[in-house]
Amino acid sequence: MESELDALIAGCGPKVSILLQLLKETGMRIGEALRLTWRDVDLERKVIILNEPEKNSNPRIFRISPRLMGMLNTLPKINERLFPTQYRALKANFEAQRKRLARKLNNPRLLRITFHTFRHWKATMEYHKTKDILHVKEMLGHKDIENTMLYIQVEKAL
Repeated sequence: MESELDALIAGCGPKVSILLQLLKETGMRIGEALRLTWRDVDLERKVIILNEPEKNSNPRIFRISPRLMGMLNTLPKINERLFPTQYRALKANFEAQRKRLARKLNNPRLLRITFHTFRHWKATMEYHKTKDILHVKEMLGHKDIENTMLYIQVEKAL
């Protein structure tokens, strides 16, 4: 549920919250988000340009919200990358924060949310809103419509 994703975003530390908001708005894979550099962010046009997609996906451009723009502006620009961290450390940090928040909110469903959950949520919401599978395919960067169909099956089940 979106409210659970938002509760997780709000309850995590600042850097993890920004990363989760980015994943929620764009549907990027976590590896793609971790490779973003400040050159990929155009705050004037309010877009993020993904030049280094994973899994042989297509490059993409994402429009971002003023909220995410404001959050990104709080990140220190002392490194080339937006999120200069190793995946393992980030995952351990996220899991610890998620566990703490699930206990605090008495919501064990939060423990089932992963970085990839945000990608599935975004794809599902886009399909629900547009009913355009080609739009979702492009947004996710898929080259093969069969990959996109895996996401759509979740929407149809709901």
